[in-house]
Amino acid sequence: MTFKGFPPEAFAFYRKLERDNSRDFWHAHKDTYDTCVRDPMQALAEELGDRFGATKVWRPQRDVRFAKDKSPYKTYQGLTAGSADSIGYYLQLDGRGVHLGGGYHGLTSAQVTRYREAVDADRSGRKLQEIVDELEGEDWKLVGERLKTHPRGFPADHPRVELLRYRSLGAERYVKENDQLHGASAARLVRDGWARLSRLVDWLNRHVETGGK
Repeated sequence: MTFKGFPPEAFAFYRKLERDNSRDFWHAHKDTYDTCVRDPMQALAEELGDRFGATKVWRPQRDVRFAKDKSPYKTYQGLTAGSADSIGYYLQLDGRGVHLGGGYHGLTSAQVTRYREAVDADRSGRKLQEIVDELEGEDWKLVGERLKTHPRGFPADHPRVELLRYRSLGAERYVKENDQLHGASAARLVRDGWARLSRLVDWLNRHVETGGK
């Protein structure tokens, strides 16, 4: 399967799904989802896997068992890649464009502890600060769950207190629907974006996933 881009119908499908998130709508437009969303996403995943680790195209159904919102379908299609649980790269296509991102989420308490220890350590902490400063200078946005204040056990005037506040950390960029996304060059856009995030993901893999120094 060759990736040829995401056709305009993919974005239009999600704009319509936002207005009518029902099983009737889904089944009436399933062919559009299959050919314009799922198949291109799977083809893209195959192209990216060798460089960025195991890829996964996420299922479109929402898990509504414990949710107040019982809408049956996600209003975006997700693709992730990476070599470690909760750490890696992601792409989300919705009705207006795509989110490109990388980082970590959903860590265990032990992983959060390792993250903060690495941020606190002079060598590894300075390296992470350098990485995020560079990304923000390129208009990547830092995202993640954060404490309202500094974590217990660290001083309020710590030189990297803002990084210490994170319980999950990533960087992302939103790309509005455009002609590049509609064509095969969308693969290069995703590949180049994830490549810019590789230093962040590598740092997290080393210091959070494996606890390396």
